Amino acid sequence: MKTFKQGTHPPQKKNLSKDVKIRRVPPPPRVILPLSQHTGAPCKLLVSKGAMVKKGQLIGDSNAFISSPIHSPVTGKVSSIGKFPHPILGEGEAVVIETNDEEDKTWLENVQQEIDLLSLSPEDIRKRVREAGIVGLGGAAFPTHVKLTPPPGKIIDTVILNGCECEPYLTSDYRIMLEKSDDCLLGLKIIMLATGAKKGYIGIESNKRKAISLLRKITQKEEDIQVIPLKTKYPQGGEKMLIKAILNREVPSGGLPLDVGVVVSNVGTAVAILEAVRFKKPLIERVITVTGKVGNPSNLLVPIGTPISYCIDQCGGLKGEASRIIMGGPMMGVSQWTLDVPVVKGTSGILVLGKEDSISLKEEPCIKCSRCVDHCPMGLFPTILAKLVKGERWEMLGDYSIMDCIECGCCSYVCPSKIPLVQLIKLGKAEFKERFMKK
Repeated sequence: MKTFKQGTHPPQKKNLSKDVKIRRVPPPPRVILPLSQHTGAPCKLLVSKGAMVKKGQLIGDSNAFISSPIHSPVTGKVSSIGKFPHPILGEGEAVVIETNDEEDKTWLENVQQEIDLLSLSPEDIRKRVREAGIVGLGGAAFPTHVKLTPPPGKIIDTVILNGCECEPYLTSDYRIMLEKSDDCLLGLKIIMLATGAKKGYIGIESNKRKAISLLRKITQKEEDIQVIPLKTKYPQGGEKMLIKAILNREVPSGGLPLDVGVVVSNVGTAVAILEAVRFKKPLIERVITVTGKVGNPSNLLVPIGTPISYCIDQCGGLKGEASRIIMGGPMMGVSQWTLDVPVVKGTSGILVLGKEDSISLKEEPCIKCSRCVDHCPMGLFPTILAKLVKGERWEMLGDYSIMDCIECGCCSYVCPSKIPLVQLIKLGKAEFKERFMKK
């Protein structure tokens, strides 16, 4: 099996939901739509309080190139505008829409008819992807139209579709590959057409045998597309790890995949691109995994802006005493302080942990075992970075390539002293960026 150096092997815990088919849930009574759901500039609100909006209507946009518009996932009335809980920022500007169920049901009848996908130019594809508000659905939420627009002088020769889903517990991408395999393939072809790439790969971890078998079957007549089984190891789904494993190319320090001629896209993003290009459907819903201490762990198709309390209720509610609720997976997810937090474009899952799964351990002194160094997939020195952050030696962080950290959490996971290494490095990255990179 192809793979990358280092990394770690946390328990997978995917059996809870991997065999549960994707289920569309009815729209909640209200949705909360933060104006910042993506990397880049936040959107400016285009509607006012009391306005009636329709499903798919543009309600927020920005003139910035690195940004992504926001659309209403329901038909209803704008009931409130202000500060509301945000899964990453803690709190942020958002709009609340009260759902009108009767009008909402008629929206699908007005979707545009299917078009000839291969007749579109790269410019047409990028325009439709931008207008639909597509961002990376693997978690980073980077505006996809930017990825599909190589800068002058950069040639993209390869597109990699990321089907690894290496985070424990999460199974939404796995179910997308099983239930929408044809859409995944068409989405990949559209990305190749938009970037001019001549070769496509679909990288899937070896623990997803059904997905590997199915996608190999539908790509067996494709000369330029190949399915690559990869060793099950965390974080195999990282862009730089995928590129190293499949192509043996190394993205330079401070660089991007396009610097080595590659674009990497999540399988869910590929399906969203297909729907945007084929139907002009905006990104108003996504598949998430709700798992852990819930009555019925499931894979749900939910409107963007759905409160996580509603998602949990759709899965039978909390099971037993919940100790922690995480947006995303256990390695890179963010612990939430309220159930009123909404699902945003980058939400891949909702994980409910019990006390036995989320024990808070006291930090001990570093014993200089070097495990964090041995397991870091980026070849960094997490223990030194953490010491520099604690000592507020911000000017030295660049010497140790702190901005190359992908925040995968391997260092914290393997640390026997339970030092919150990745949290310290996140703080260091924010300070270093604020103090030095803006200059």
